[in-house]
Amino acid sequence: MSHHYSGPQLGFPNGDARLDFCDLYAFPKPGDPSKSILVMNVHPSSSVTVDRSPDAAPTELTTSVPFASDAIYELKIDTNGDSVADVTYRVVFSPFTSERQTATLRLIKGPHSKIADGDGEVVIEGAVVSLDSEPSVAEGAGHRLFVGWRSDPFFFDPTSAFNGFDFSASKDFFADKDVCSIVLEVPNSVLGTGKVALWARTVSNASGSWVQADRGALAAQSVFLTNDQRDAYMVTDPVDDTSFIPVFAHSLEHLGGYGHKEAERVAATLLPDVLRFDPTQAASYPRNGRTLTDDIMSPFLAIITNGKVTTHGLARHEDLLADFPYLGPPHTAFAARPASTSHQPQQRDE
Repeated sequence: MSHHYSGPQLGFPNGDARLDFCDLYAFPKPGDPSKSILVMNVHPSSSVTVDRSPDAAPTELTTSVPFASDAIYELKIDTNGDSVADVTYRVVFSPFTSERQTATLRLIKGPHSKIADGDGEVVIEGAVVSLDSEPSVAEGAGHRLFVGWRSDPFFFDPTSAFNGFDFSASKDFFADKDVCSIVLEVPNSVLGTGKVALWARTVSNASGSWVQADRGALAAQSVFLTNDQRDAYMVTDPVDDTSFIPVFAHSLEHLGGYGHKEAERVAATLLPDVLRFDPTQAASYPRNGRTLTDDIMSPFLAIITNGKVTTHGLARHEDLLADFPYLGPPHTAFAARPASTSHQPQQRDE
């Protein structure tokens, strides 16, 4: 569902919820056509279950520590249509100590294949991570940055999807859930002219070497992938996505009853896994970018069911803000979140 729970069996990449990429949004800044808003949501606040039986395991909260300090979080931007990033916004975080974490935002220009500390121009340094409802906003070099816990704007019922796509009694699982948001206000001059392609990724150094843990832009790509194929997909880049067209097509044949050639045609429209965005035009998914209120799952359901199911019957969330950072305050107080769980191996540093 969207990109939430993109690890094996609806789990988290590397077993760490902080590495789980959830959603990507891109839309023009309201009231200022010279700037755009880019949102990368990670770290779902809760595990998920799609089991409706009385014996189903309950969901549990993930760790309160918002972001991993041994990881990087990137927004990648292709400005010339070759599915290779020409601009990268990279966010890194300090260790979580004494109920505090800070972020550094870097801007990297040009194709970039290796991870190295200090890459790129520092745009904002020492941005305080927001833990509760009051947002802390940092500014620098024509940019604004928010990082921290927010209400998850995604709306969907995964239980109904995994039980025969029967949405007759659907309930929004995400109505009271939170995510950790990276919200950027960027000058359109950085994006170049015309339409760009966007994607997000998390990269972890927990093993001692940098490994891409999750990546994506569009809705629920991981549903097309088995475990081995998922692992291969997650560590590659959009420029290599055409190699996964047969894999996606096979899943479409199984899920939607497509014929082989039609499945390959539809699969090709889902790849590369990038969000196309023209900052001079109004945003509306899937045509241009994605707003915080866009329903991305209804068109996705229509694709994977071959038109048999076209809606999930749920509505946008009503807790969004009119101003930056636009996402509503978190539902759960920081003090009520666990310091660590089975979904996050690292304890808080006190």
